Formats: sequence, C-alpha cells, structure tokens
Amino acid sequence: MDARLNAFGNPVAGKFLKHIVSAGKVVSDSTLPAATQELVKIRASQINGCGFCTDMHTKDATHAGETSTRLNLVAVWREATVFTEAERAALELTEQGTRIADAAGGVPDEVWANAAKHYDEDQLAALVSLIALINAFNRLNVIIQQPAGDYQPGQFG
Repeated sequence: MDARLNAFGNPVAGKFLKHIVSAGKVVSDSTLPAATQELVKIRASQINGCGFCTDMHTKDATHAGETSTRLNLVAVWREATVFTEAERAALELTEQGTRIADAAGGVPDEVWANAAKHYDEDQLAALVSLIALINAFNRLNVIIQQPAGDYQPGQFG
C-alpha cells in the first residue's frame, strides 16, 4: 500500500510538516509528563483511525519503557485501573477535544476543571497544544492514507 501523496517528498507538505514538527518540540520540551504525552497521542490517533500515528506512538512509548498492559488498555482507559487520576483527566480532555464536533458546546467545563486539578497552566497549555497537534497529524495521515506498520522508534529524529 502506498500513500496518496508523498508527504516527505512534496515541497509544500514537507514545509508544513517541518513547521508542525517544530511546534511539537515546544510540547515535548514542556513539563507535561512524557508518558502522558504518549498516551494522549495514542488515544487521539485511535479515535481518528490513524494507523500510522497509532503505530508510531505505541512503538515510541514502548521504546521509552511504557508497559504493554497500559498500552493495550488506552482505548478502554475508563475501565482500566492502570492509569493515574491525572492521566485519566488528560485522556478525557483528549477525547473531548478530538471529538469536538460531536458536542455542540465543545469541551465541557467539568472536563476542563478536572484537567486543571492535575496540571498547572503551562502543562494545560502543552496538553491543549498537543491535542490540537496530534489531531492535525492524524488528519494529514488519514487523508493521504499513510500506511502503518513499518515505523521504527526514533525514525524521525
């Protein structure tokens, strides 16, 4: 299976990717815990049906020491006992922010308030930015049908 567009070889797509990858560095350098960042990327990618990003972020998380139990339970985090209250709040905000079109009023106040109990303002800014960023990556990859399965941890630097 080949992608509809070579996002890495096309000059316009390449420039775009360069800028959003750079934006991602701001988040990865933040104080938002790295494990939480990977969980957020995985959950949004699952919701959006982005095989490429799900493959990438589960492999990156495994490479960083995340357990298979936690990775296997991300999709059903509400019923799982392996996530902290802070991670659960981040996953809920991720789901609400990813499914924003499903709720006429956007992200509910109680979801935001729960996240704000666990994260300071800079971490909330990083979390919101990350949710927006992974959704952009997911949409790009889903639209061009970027194949999944061949990603190697650290492949993109």
